[in-house]
Amino acid sequence: MITRRFFTTTAGFALLSGCVGGASRMGGSVPGSRETPAPRAVADSGWDSWVANYRNRATGRGISAGTLDAGFRHAGFLPEVIEKDRNQTEFKRSLEDYLSIAASDERVSLGREMYARYGSTLAAIEQRYGVEGNVVAAFWGLESFFGTRRGNVPVISALSTLAYEGRRAAFFESQLDGALRILQAGDVQADRMVGSWAGAMGHTQFIPTSYLQYAVDFTGDGRRDIWSDDPTDALASTANYVARTGWQRGVPWGMEVSLPPGFNAGLLGRGKGKSAAEWEALGVSRSGGGLSAGSIIQPGGAGTPAFLLTQNFNVILRYNNAENYAIGVGHLADRIRGGGPVRADFGPDRTGLTKADRQDLQRRLTARGFDTGGSDGVIGPKSREAISAWQSRNGMAVTGEPSAALLASLR
Repeated sequence: MITRRFFTTTAGFALLSGCVGGASRMGGSVPGSRETPAPRAVADSGWDSWVANYRNRATGRGISAGTLDAGFRHAGFLPEVIEKDRNQTEFKRSLEDYLSIAASDERVSLGREMYARYGSTLAAIEQRYGVEGNVVAAFWGLESFFGTRRGNVPVISALSTLAYEGRRAAFFESQLDGALRILQAGDVQADRMVGSWAGAMGHTQFIPTSYLQYAVDFTGDGRRDIWSDDPTDALASTANYVARTGWQRGVPWGMEVSLPPGFNAGLLGRGKGKSAAEWEALGVSRSGGGLSAGSIIQPGGAGTPAFLLTQNFNVILRYNNAENYAIGVGHLADRIRGGGPVRADFGPDRTGLTKADRQDLQRRLTARGFDTGGSDGVIGPKSREAISAWQSRNGMAVTGEPSAALLASLR
């Protein structure tokens, strides 16, 4: 079975990169939203031949000629999709940077607004599937910034392009089959079937095979519509996915904990679970509440935030098998429900700068006319461009890297 877990770890989920672009599709403006133009199809005789051969294979697998006609009527070869597939950046953000994006003030604020707006819907979904509404909302928030950034790439074009290109032909052909089966079932029309460059769709970014297995018609209109501006079916589908992969209602995903001085680091790590009483006996504590059974991790090393993870954390990993993502979903869920930021300090990064230092650096560069795109403390492409421009303007070696010396030059 191909699931979202397979897709997101092999088809290029770039740790929030798909969740911080795009634009509002819900009638309101979202600060920082940006819509990139949909890729343009170009003539390609090789793709044409591939599609002709694929039609024969698909027909043999039960996809009707009418569905194929409708699906490919306006489809085409998308070279931009090939470029994205071949040039995925292989990097891993620090947990501090990841949470700065996943639970930014903007995302938390919009999340609380949406949680209130769709409160009755989320409560009904929780009643049916046993997955808390704030948890479902957190998936929504990370996958599409609460529906404002769902993607605008024609899915049939994207998947057929990737299947034709051949690097992962079998995977993408199976997704193309799935997309056409969705069209054949009448859940959506071809011109509305849009999503990411790699075929993930809707408010919570289901790939076609996961849609076929887990999507539900919660509104009762006869269609499992995850593309609509109304997020109801998409949210219910995500709850169904999470419930069927083992979510335990009433159990937290995890929690930030404090470790006592001299704590044995050998006890840390997923899979090294203990009961709440055993952790308490070892001096582990939690501000404002008791502990749960589970494992403890400390991703940033000694002196940085530690988290006690329950079985529900493993369920989040089934949706996307990245540790930072799962912590991000859990933490955003807590923030949406009124919780506060991570309490412990992450300390200086590899450049010797703390988050406060990096934010100061960004503010000072922007004030001098070198726009960093914000002051969240995350040194991304815009910040590196601003640093490079400042360094060039001031006769410094152009590295694009933050440093204590660079910050001192701005003070």
